[in-house]
Amino acid sequence: MQLQTAERKRAKIKMSLQGPSGSGKTYSALLIAFGLCNDFGKVAVIDTENHSAELYAHLGAFKVLNLTGPFTPENYIQALDVCQKAEMEVVIIDSVTHEWENLLEYHSSLQGNSFTNWNKVTPRHNAFVQKILQTPFHVISTVRTKQDYVLNEKNGRVAPEKVGLKSVQREGLDYEMTLVFDLDMKNNAIASKDRTGLFFGKPEMKLSAGVGKSILEWCQSGSDINASDVQDRIGECKSMQELLTLYKMFPQFQQSLKPEFENQKRKLIINVNDDRKLLSQSLIHKNGVI
Repeated sequence: MQLQTAERKRAKIKMSLQGPSGSGKTYSALLIAFGLCNDFGKVAVIDTENHSAELYAHLGAFKVLNLTGPFTPENYIQALDVCQKAEMEVVIIDSVTHEWENLLEYHSSLQGNSFTNWNKVTPRHNAFVQKILQTPFHVISTVRTKQDYVLNEKNGRVAPEKVGLKSVQREGLDYEMTLVFDLDMKNNAIASKDRTGLFFGKPEMKLSAGVGKSILEWCQSGSDINASDVQDRIGECKSMQELLTLYKMFPQFQQSLKPEFENQKRKLIINVNDDRKLLSQSLIHKNGVI
């Protein structure tokens, strides 16, 4: 554990476009994607919207992976793996709303205590979010929104009052993104979250390839990631999946850091075995026999 001087590294953008149906999320995402890589052949759309992305095929020869139900986090993760294997530079997930709706349906089907049942849901959702954050390419996710209401008392009567649009995803997903744009029905966008500092506080605008180019310049303006940076992240991996994802993210360091990857792998295996022993001992102590 040590203090280090803060330094922004080169990164791949992880961003979201939020808006109601018809606000232009898919079209805007495709324009930004082109600006990020200048080649539609390196853009892939994970389409959960019944082939809707193909309506914009005139823009360029982007790739499409049509994802049909069930929209489990695991199927989304598998789709992202397909895109990574195909060496895509920008992946649009259109949309991530279906993932959360699938988990809500799964949760409602579980028997027993509703609160404790979230222990079966949250790890699956977290794995999906971490997959997005750790992928070695730019990710643009689209999120459906719906009108949100609160009950207010006025003149002695309680009535619903509109308080704006609420994303149809688990609360807090936007915290994980570097950049979030909210779109309205006129296809105008405004940044509701912006760690890049490029768009926050700016007037509403139309999203375009130029916006993608500005984001790309910001992503590339940081310093290069070196072997020391990756080595630090190896020690932070808490699961085999995290370690494998990190290994795939930086092929240029796979050979030089092979001992570090192998060492962390052994530690994780030992920890899993220790946890199993503790669980076994706990059951024996509680019941006398398993």
